[in-house]
Amino acid sequence: MDWPETPIEYWSGFQPRFCPWRECLEHRRRNPGYRFHRHASYSTQRRKRVTRFRCLTCGRTFSTQTFSLTYYRKRPELLRPVAAGIVAGSALRQIARSLDCAKTTVERISARLGRHAILLHARSLESVRGTLAEPIVFDHFETFEFTQDFPFGVGTAVGSRSWFVYGLDPAPHGRGGHKSPAQRRRLRSRPKRASHGHYLGSTRRILDLLLNLIPEEKRLTIVSDGHPDYSRAIRRHPKRYHMQLRAFPNPPRGRKGSKRSPDAVARDQAMFPADLLHKLLRHSLAHHRRETIAFTRRLNAAMERLCLTAIWRNFVKARSERRPRSPTPAQSLGLTESQWSWKRALSKRLFYDRVQLAEPWPLLYRRGWDTPLLVANAPHSNVRNY
Repeated sequence: MDWPETPIEYWSGFQPRFCPWRECLEHRRRNPGYRFHRHASYSTQRRKRVTRFRCLTCGRTFSTQTFSLTYYRKRPELLRPVAAGIVAGSALRQIARSLDCAKTTVERISARLGRHAILLHARSLESVRGTLAEPIVFDHFETFEFTQDFPFGVGTAVGSRSWFVYGLDPAPHGRGGHKSPAQRRRLRSRPKRASHGHYLGSTRRILDLLLNLIPEEKRLTIVSDGHPDYSRAIRRHPKRYHMQLRAFPNPPRGRKGSKRSPDAVARDQAMFPADLLHKLLRHSLAHHRRETIAFTRRLNAAMERLCLTAIWRNFVKARSERRPRSPTPAQSLGLTESQWSWKRALSKRLFYDRVQLAEPWPLLYRRGWDTPLLVANAPHSNVRNY
């Protein structure tokens, strides 16, 4: 995977490979040969010299900072500590207090980091395309948005051998379990949410994503529990003959500490990569813990932070922290040669029009997935046109 080791803003001889303006014909260029001229330079308040360029196709000017993730940031030094704080179990207010900044600043940085993580994850999947050869452990991680009346699952596709997180997909669904008469009346008064297919639609989208990664002559192996929507999604899929399902239904469990049955042992061994990821999400993200006042207010923001956690899991965190030389999941797949730091993960800006996103990530990137209980669901828009 082609990715710089140092941030773009520290490159002395940086040369752009394409024009950052969307309307320019050179914006989607993939091959070398982009024509530009150096167009003077300017100094920042931090006494740093920034080189400017002029595109010879559209005539617009831009700078090295345009290709950096810290573009238009008054405090660019906050990106890395905010990213580390989010996956360290800190709430947004706690991060703001420790960094001596406003909570809204942390919220905006978190949204930018989430959008960057979405594009970086899609970029990593482009490098895996046509080489996926391991079984995929698939299960849904359960949480809620704004209130427990609005639960949703997050489909997690994890490599059984590499533990690489291949996909995340939300699945809003209705509240289950026993409901009192007062809860039923409250649920009837709540606004309706867009379902986007529930578990069935989420599973179908994950299958479409994974089928694009396997070689043409190979079959996709899915390992999951006994959820009926998983087998139903495979049976109804047009490429169902290119997939096989290995189901391990959840067996009855005894008291805590009692000996597990053989079925329970087989299920736990087969589903271990997904179960471990779900434990990490509960432990590392403040808004997904069982008892917390930092619960998620908006599904879209939760998916942004989950994608940032997937980048941390795939590239930054080693498979085992007890073993110093343990590789990361990305190293196990051959995507990288070494373990990344947050400095490297945030070293380069990615552009939305140059990365191919699978559904529903274009909608999530634009913050178009609304939470009906909120008065305002502000979408993301590039007012600067790049």
